[in-house]
Amino acid sequence: MLNEDRVILMTHMASYECGEGKKNVKIGNYFRSDYIAIQVLKALLCGTIAYGIVFALYIFYDLEGFMQDIYKIDLLGFAKNVLTWYAISVLGYGALIYAVCTIRYARAKKSLKRYYQNLKKLNSLYHEEV
Repeated sequence: MLNEDRVILMTHMASYECGEGKKNVKIGNYFRSDYIAIQVLKALLCGTIAYGIVFALYIFYDLEGFMQDIYKIDLLGFAKNVLTWYAISVLGYGALIYAVCTIRYARAKKSLKRYYQNLKKLNSLYHEEV
């Protein structure tokens, strides 16, 4: 005999497993510190690449003027300025990713906890029927 509560619960759980649950299970397989560290390292790498591309575009935009002024500018000051902006942008991006990943991990764990509670509830519904 079909139990309506059990069917509704199984439907909700199946829709969760097909959608949001896939991402949450991948996130939930990590410890919090490991997940956040991996995501921040990936963000720092991507931020470094993005900064390099933007810096290259900045130089190539007015390459002729840059080459004419290269002997007139203070190269150490220019390098210090470039590295300062690099540190600010990449560390700022890393801090933003840290905050986002912390929230994402907490939500995934909370969602998985509800999912496991539903599994226990489904198991108890099966045992009630027997």
